[in-house]
Amino acid sequence: MTANVPVKAARQAPAQPVLNVFAPLHREIDRLFEDFAPNFPGFRSGLLGAPEARCRMDLAETKAGLEMTIELPGLEEKDIDVSVSDGLLTVSGEKKIESEKADKNYRFVERSYGAFSRSLQLPAGVKAEQIKASLDKGVLRVVIPTPAKAEPKKITVKAAG
Repeated sequence: MTANVPVKAARQAPAQPVLNVFAPLHREIDRLFEDFAPNFPGFRSGLLGAPEARCRMDLAETKAGLEMTIELPGLEEKDIDVSVSDGLLTVSGEKKIESEKADKNYRFVERSYGAFSRSLQLPAGVKAEQIKASLDKGVLRVVIPTPAKAEPKKITVKAAG
């Protein structure tokens, strides 16, 4: 089942948390720890959210334009916000993961919550109303049409007088 996700055009850029200044450093430290101990998730930092709250994004250029795909397993359209503001496309939302295992002698409940946000600077000339977003089996697909190439315009110079 494919569901359409509305794309909202906003006038103001979304507020960015102060921690975003340190996001590149945080990613590099996470990568270091993942390389050091890939099978030990406890080494990962929880500064910007639990690993379960992060989302993977792929970007490809197609005949139709740019196609962004983001893995969002377990989420529904209502959990995802796609918006465009000042030439910046932002996909955000919140993951709420809850699992429970029960047996004769034990009961194990685990909960994880975390917000995610991914942004992409749009090429000049992209019209927000032409961007399409759809969610199918936990994969968000955002299609950004290629803008028409700007034609050079000759301006006639007239004498002042």
